[in-house]
Amino acid sequence: MLVSSLYRQLIIEQENQVDTHLHAEMQRYQQLALTVNRRSFAAQIKAADPKTALIAWKNSVDMVGALTFLPDDMPFLPETREFPIFTGGPDKLHILTGGLAMTNYGPVLIATRTDQLAILIDKFVNAAFWAVAFTLGLTLALGYIFSKAILRRLVQYNQLSEQIEAGHYNTRLPVTHQQDEFDMLAQQFNRVLDTLEQNLRAVRGVTDNIAHDLRTPLSHLRIGIEQLSQKPIEELADARAELLEELDDCLATFDAMLSLTRIEEGQQQLDVQPIHLTELCQDLYDMADVLAEAKEQKFVLHTPNDAVIQGDKYLLFQALFNLVDNAIKYSPEGSSIEITQDAKCITIADNGPGIDDEDKERVFERLVRLDPSRHFKGTGLGLSMVKAILSRHKATIELSDNHPGLVVKIHFK
Repeated sequence: MLVSSLYRQLIIEQENQVDTHLHAEMQRYQQLALTVNRRSFAAQIKAADPKTALIAWKNSVDMVGALTFLPDDMPFLPETREFPIFTGGPDKLHILTGGLAMTNYGPVLIATRTDQLAILIDKFVNAAFWAVAFTLGLTLALGYIFSKAILRRLVQYNQLSEQIEAGHYNTRLPVTHQQDEFDMLAQQFNRVLDTLEQNLRAVRGVTDNIAHDLRTPLSHLRIGIEQLSQKPIEELADARAELLEELDDCLATFDAMLSLTRIEEGQQQLDVQPIHLTELCQDLYDMADVLAEAKEQKFVLHTPNDAVIQGDKYLLFQALFNLVDNAIKYSPEGSSIEITQDAKCITIADNGPGIDDEDKERVFERLVRLDPSRHFKGTGLGLSMVKAILSRHKATIELSDNHPGLVVKIHFK
């Protein structure tokens, strides 16, 4: 397209130059015929340089100029026509373009050589051909190299994908410094693999924790059922009650997991209503004050600034009570527990053992319990439930040290 445009532009420019040149010579000889006599006019035509313009005039006697006769059917300028002439030089045939100009002494042929234009066009076409051929060859070579590079990366991605399919989930796609589309795709795929590997670790952890937490009560149930037939009648009621309590603990774990899943997946509909955080914290204080008093703990509530949010009051109360219950449960007797509600921020601080920095994120995973001896009863799902409920309400939770103890901050949007 570019070569064709340049070619057309070259032709048009050359034609304009020829037309301009012929027009200027026509005006010059028309003016000359008005100012000199016939003899001087003929002398000027004989003296004309054929390299500039070929001038021929047939007077009443003979031809004057470079030609022996005028070509037939020559049009009057500005119309032009090509015609050949023969010379005695090495280039015997010349092609000229010209026309007749009417003067006071009759028509004068004015022409200029244009075969050089054809030579120029041939050179241009030849140069354009080789330029296009070179560009096409270079494009094909670069395209081949580029396609080989792409194919090489695709083969590498395919091999790595086969490793991932075989179960090597720690495999990652390479990322180069080019940051091209393949690198962006590899980065996105690696993030998916990170999430997948994290979820698989979580599933394995949950499976291990379920096996660890339920093995003991299920073993107790089996042993207890085997021993029922050996117990005297008066002890059967107490034995059945113990077995039912063990069974209820197992069922509570599964119920909590199902409830957590429904909340995380959005399957449980929220009963959204306006909630005054001051009233919610006051209800929380009234409910937990008895538990703190039983352990002779100092339980304090501060509510300097009220705030109203939209949410499910029952679920939020459940989440906050879980946090306060943990603070009371793990803090020693005589310790201090404070609840502070300031606008849309709720802080729960205690003087318990606290949580190590490396465990502050892990405690929100399912069935994770930092008490390996299981000294305190529980399912290990409480903080997971808290995190899920707060996430549904677009709230964030942050754990920090209280030196000693733990500070829990909840921010509502």
